[in-house]
Amino acid sequence: MRVDINERVEAARNYFLGGYNCAQSIALAYHDVMGIDKELSATMAAPFGGGMGRLREVCGTVSGMFMVAGFLAPNSQPNDNANKKNCYALVQSLAERFREENGSIVCRELLGLTQKKDDPTPSPRTEEYYHRRPCAEYVAIAARILGEKINEL
Repeated sequence: MRVDINERVEAARNYFLGGYNCAQSIALAYHDVMGIDKELSATMAAPFGGGMGRLREVCGTVSGMFMVAGFLAPNSQPNDNANKKNCYALVQSLAERFREENGSIVCRELLGLTQKKDDPTPSPRTEEYYHRRPCAEYVAIAARILGEKINEL
């Protein structure tokens, strides 16, 4: 399968700018690759925004890439170590590419935050929010990295 990377990057960015969280934006941009509809993609990815429910742990864009990876290198059987290895290798490759470009895969580090978690209340999506947060750019980067990886497979 080949994907139009620029189209996926633009879609992911638009989902984010439209109010979806970072993980949802990646999952929605690649919902067809996973073979699931948009609503299921958005529902499945919802808890991973803000570094997993605003815990500021693994960046939601990275978690979104990992969700898609599960469909690219499926591992549904508990003792299928060959497929488990393939899945984990894909996840590690995606994480390394993101880390190489951004210095980290951890939300709070990417945002320069010191607290371990935020209040669960989402920040209002205002013009200032988009201006002070680099998240839309991280969404675009993750969407590009994922598209590049898909086109390599």
